[in-house]
Amino acid sequence: MPRYGMVIDLDRCTGCRACMESCKVENNTPEATFWMYVFRFEEGEYPDTRVRFMPRPCMHCDNAPCVKVCPVGARYKREDGLVATDWERCIGCRYCEVACPYGVNTFNWTHPEEQYYLGWEDGAPPWANPDLNEPYGDERRRIAGGGRDEGVIEKCTFCVQRVEQGLDPACVHGCPLKALVFGDLDDPESPPSRLLRKKEAFRLLEEVGTEPRVHYVGGGPPSENSKQIDAVEARV
Repeated sequence: MPRYGMVIDLDRCTGCRACMESCKVENNTPEATFWMYVFRFEEGEYPDTRVRFMPRPCMHCDNAPCVKVCPVGARYKREDGLVATDWERCIGCRYCEVACPYGVNTFNWTHPEEQYYLGWEDGAPPWANPDLNEPYGDERRRIAGGGRDEGVIEKCTFCVQRVEQGLDPACVHGCPLKALVFGDLDDPESPPSRLLRKKEAFRLLEEVGTEPRVHYVGGGPPSENSKQIDAVEARV
């Protein structure tokens, strides 16, 4: 059984946000919902300043607090490492949203018909992608895609519908500079394993004991003097 994880090379990331667009197109997430987000930080004081970028998907933690607090087992950890959400079982209590220290969960406040970009009169609704409707994993649970129903929690799935076909997640595939790599962390020859041997790595909020599966190389986490200089400027 593989142990999937991701390594993000901050030396390569230019903040183009192609990963964000790729995620939205692949997973049909609703308006203003971003499962992958690229933060921009400014460090230093004028004129000696620099801007840094940090992509942030779900961390798919090995010790995931969101899994522990779910009262109905809708949020669970798969054997391959993916933290998944069964949207057919979710009751919308939002405990997982409160428990997550990374802020990766989004809540569907309205029905998909009210929160997609394309008018439904144009034909099939965007969420009718056959791959997103299939059940996945040994448990055969419906965990792919976004905007599935009103009143449920969703988040990055590492594109389970692609991973189970032997493909990289959409964000990895869409990165023009190959700043994101994905694969089996237990395979010493996988792209993430090779990158982890080349550069010193860190993980976000390691001190809280979540054991995230997303590693960063090429620099360190934002410093205490870092200033976040962006927000979502448009309903991309």
